[in-house]
Order: sequence, then structure tokens, then C-alpha cells
Amino acid sequence: MNNLVLLRHGQSQWNFENRFTGWKDVPLTEQGIDEANNAGLLLKKNDIRIDKVYSSVLQRANKTAEIALNCHKIDKLFKNGLLIYTKDERLNERNYGDLVGLNKAETAEKFGKDQVQIWRRSYDTPPPNGESLKDVVTRVSPFFDEIIQPLILDNKNILIAAHGNSLRAIMIKIGLYKSEEISNIEIPTGKPFCVSYEDAKIINFYYLS
Repeated sequence: MNNLVLLRHGQSQWNFENRFTGWKDVPLTEQGIDEANNAGLLLKKNDIRIDKVYSSVLQRANKTAEIALNCHKIDKLFKNGLLIYTKDERLNERNYGDLVGLNKAETAEKFGKDQVQIWRRSYDTPPPNGESLKDVVTRVSPFFDEIIQPLILDNKNILIAAHGNSLRAIMIKIGLYKSEEISNIEIPTGKPFCVSYEDAKIINFYYLS
């Protein structure tokens, strides 16, 4: 059996401020750092092995991976004290376009709660000058096919540190949820989601606890 671990970054400064973040490169909060540490403790507690690590190019995901795996202390993943991992912009958060930086509650007051909910949670309706979740699935899918699927076939254990929407896109890609279901799926910050494989077929999926 091997595992694919999906890890949403810990709380970022703009999560705390309830702002649309998208590709804006904002840091973790102290709570986010604690969440990343706890993710590492959960990986260690559940004896989850990791062979390869991937992240978006955004620091909130990078730091979450670094902190979590430094806590987990898998020696082969480190060189000179630094985590060995691959950054790929295809794992970036959804681009929220004109909404980036705006407070979500104030945006709902301005454009209407229903319209903002459509921009946030519909599958194929993008915000102005931004991406829909369908667009994110389109950019994440080749990454998964080219990079991750061969590792799964080779029985490797993989951790992907990324974002709510890029991880939702992976969940759709691997068949955990359908596009019409995904709007109801909330991915908590800093809590590892483990997908277990046997002979490259999914046999279980769950949050570590």
C-alpha cells in the first residue's frame, strides 16, 4: 500500500483577514505555523512514510511543507537541513482575478451574497478576470498525469502541499468527487488528507487524526 497525502497550507495572513488571496504570495500566521507543525505530528503519529514532496510556488504552501516535514524528521527528504521538494505553479491556488485582496464579507455586500457564492463555489463560473475551478482542474490534470501518476504506479508515497482549490481539483481528477459535488467540500487548513492506494487503485481516503 502507498499513500498520496494532500495538505492544504496552514492559515495565511489573508485567510485571517478574510480576504481573497489567489496567487498573492502572503505568509503564514502564527496559527498557520502551529497548524503546519501539527500536520507533521499527525504524519508521524500515523507512521505515514513520504518519498516525494511537491508544492505550489507560493510561500504559504512551501512553508507548510517545510515545517510539517521538519517536524516529521524523514532524513532522506533533507539535505544540509533543507527540505528537498519540487515547486510547480500548476499547483497554485485559483486565480481570483479582480477579487484578489478584497474582504469576502465586503465583497458580498457590494456584489450580492449569491453572486459571490457563485464565483467562489461554482465549478465553471470564474470571477472577473480570474479562473473557475474547472480552469484549475485543466491546469492541475497534466501535472498529475505527468508527475504524480507514475509515482503512484511505482508505489511511492507522495505529499502535495497546496491550496483549497488546487487540492479540490486533484480530488476531482482522481475521482473522489464529481464536479457537482465539490462545492460542498471544505478542506481545512493544515490537516493532512490521506488517499491510500493498492495496486494503483484507491482503497481508502480520510483525514489524519
